[in-house]
Amino acid sequence: MKINTALILCAGYGKRLSPLTLDIPKPLLEINDITLLENTINLLQDLKIKKVIINTFYLKEKIYDFIEKKNFQIDLEIIDEGKDILDTGGGILNMMNFSNEKDFLTINPDTLWNKNYKKYIQEMEKFYFSYKIRNILLLVKQNLSFDKGLNGDFNLDKNKIKKNIKNQYIYTGCQIINKTLFDKFLSKNFPVSEVWNKLMDVGQLYGYESLESFKHVTNIDVYNKLLKDK
Repeated sequence: MKINTALILCAGYGKRLSPLTLDIPKPLLEINDITLLENTINLLQDLKIKKVIINTFYLKEKIYDFIEKKNFQIDLEIIDEGKDILDTGGGILNMMNFSNEKDFLTINPDTLWNKNYKKYIQEMEKFYFSYKIRNILLLVKQNLSFDKGLNGDFNLDKNKIKKNIKNQYIYTGCQIINKTLFDKFLSKNFPVSEVWNKLMDVGQLYGYESLESFKHVTNIDVYNKLLKDK
């Protein structure tokens, strides 16, 4: 089995990158002469994803214009979140509702994805379908993070995700998730961490470890350091 549809989260304000994001949505910021969004789409093409759905809200016209001008060789659909911005969970569910698929790869363009991630995502996908689970997160150890100020989100024990006093693993911004996990969410606006917490409570939240150096555009200081990193 294979994931056919990927969801890219592009609706946020990017406030931690102000003033850059006053006129440019965060996914359209450039590092190494390529936007974060195009860099993400390139990885999805390498993964042979068939369909990409992108959500928009803030400065959405610029996202629309960018996608139209680039003319990517992949099936792309942009979903407008409407009058009010949705949180990560609500945004993911809203995009899912425009597809008949049940299993999705969701990905944040904030991470500097590269071809080395391909094998880890493919291995994570294989684990997901082999064990018939409903959610798995791609994690990385803190010591591989370019941004040394990033705190760990979780711990990982034999692919089971837990939380302790000292969490050593960071969520990379990539996961595989099943739509049925959203069935009981009545609100349109909720963080995806609520889905994770429910699974973690019953020992059903899974993780897969990436060994790739993790570069994430956390804030304007980190962005400026990444611009200088060669």
